[in-house]
Formats: sequence, C-alpha cells, structure tokens
Amino acid sequence: MYRFLLTRQWVILTLLTLVLIPTMVELGFWQLHRHQHRVEQNALISRNLQADPVPVARITSPGHTVPRADYWRTVTATGTFDTTHEVVVRRRTSDDDRIGVHVLTPLDLKGGGTVLVNRGWIPAAPSQQTYPKVPAAPHGEVTVVGRLKADETTGSSGIKDLEGLPDRQVMLINSSQQSQLLSRPVLGGYIEQTAPDAPGNTPEQIASPDDSSIGPHMAYAVQWWLFAAGVPVGWVILVRREKRDRQQAAAEEAARDETAGQPEPATA
Repeated sequence: MYRFLLTRQWVILTLLTLVLIPTMVELGFWQLHRHQHRVEQNALISRNLQADPVPVARITSPGHTVPRADYWRTVTATGTFDTTHEVVVRRRTSDDDRIGVHVLTPLDLKGGGTVLVNRGWIPAAPSQQTYPKVPAAPHGEVTVVGRLKADETTGSSGIKDLEGLPDRQVMLINSSQQSQLLSRPVLGGYIEQTAPDAPGNTPEQIASPDDSSIGPHMAYAVQWWLFAAGVPVGWVILVRREKRDRQQAAAEEAARDETAGQPEPATA
C-alpha cells in the first residue's frame, strides 16, 4: 500500500524532510543562544553602569586587553588632555544616524600614564581629506568620568592600518596603535566620556547602551521549533492523502474494468 514511497519523487521528499527537521531545530537553538547572550549582556551593562566608579588605572594597564566582564564599567581619570595628538575616528554615526567622526583625545594621567578618551561625536568636514573643526578640550587638570570600552581591532591594528588616511584620522580606536603614534605607553582600551558634560560647543556625548531590549530572538527560536514539528506532520498528511488518492483511483479503475467486462443487454 505504501510502495509509492519508493518512487523517486517520494524518496526526494522524504530525504528533504529528514534534512529540514534537524536544520530547523538547530536554527531554533541558534536563536535561543542569541537570546541568552543578549540577556547576559543586558545584565552586564546594567551591573557595570550601576557600579561605583573606580580609577581607570586600577582595572587596566598598558597592553591590557579589557575583558568582557569590564565592558561599560564606570571609571574615572584625572589628568590633562593632550590636544596636540588628538585624532578623529572616521565613519561614526550620531544618535540620530548622522554620519560624522568621534573625537579621540589622549589624557595624560596625573599619576603617570596615558589613557584614550572618546569625547564624543561631531560632524565630519565637507571633504574626507580635511581635518574637521574639533571643539577644544578643557584646559588644565580635569577629571573625566566615562564607560570603559575594549580596543577596536581588525587583526593587526598597527600603523599599517593608517596607510592612505589623512593626517590625524583613524578608522579604529586602538590603544596599541595610538601608543605607537605617541611613542609612549597607553592604557589598554579607552574611556567613552560621560562627564563632565560642559554646555556649549562640545562634542555630542555617546548615549548609554540599551540594557532593556532583548530583541525577537526567543520568538524566532519558537517559530523554528514549530516549523520543525510541522514538517513531519505535513509529511504524514501528504502520505495519507497520496494513499487515499491512489486507493480511490484504484477503486475507480476496478469499477471501470467490471463495467467493461459485463455483456451488453440483448436487443429485440
């Protein structure tokens, strides 16, 4: 009765079903893991933003790779801005999606050492080859408060990454790269400045990361698992329909054969 399952069409359909089920299950777990990662990241952001500020030199040092556990940790740094070696980071967007640059200024710490400070966003110059008009950093000793971020990397993040770029323009915020340019040690990572927020002509400070949105990943996971459950159900429905159609066709053919085998009635 089910010998039709051995036909080429049904063998292909069955194999496709067997491939789709584990694939959809795996896609569901992939979305679940993305959901879990987002939940963990939100908890990390919230925990680190609410933690008491600590001096930046206490949790990072020259050559140090900022671990994920310290991302967005609130830190303080007291020193003097080195505007002579200030650079801008190209192709950065503002909170309302305008294209511009970030202002990256070294801060020479009071107790020794240097840390990079991302002072915020400004519009780019009309020409990409032109250095934009950057609002002046505060003069004299200043205490900066901000979020600790890890270095941005592309694999090398050295002087070669600057080839072809105009003077004092970079693509990444990277302490090792800036250390080479400054010819002195720079603390690993950088500070995303949140204070002081001086009024007037200053860079637009970067908004705090969102620790409330978890995205639709859990809903996508459930959808994939429902699809995985629906595939075998659909296969069974198709098999039963095929069986019914074949039985009906066989019955109709048998009826036609029986009718054709009966003698025609005699005529007067």
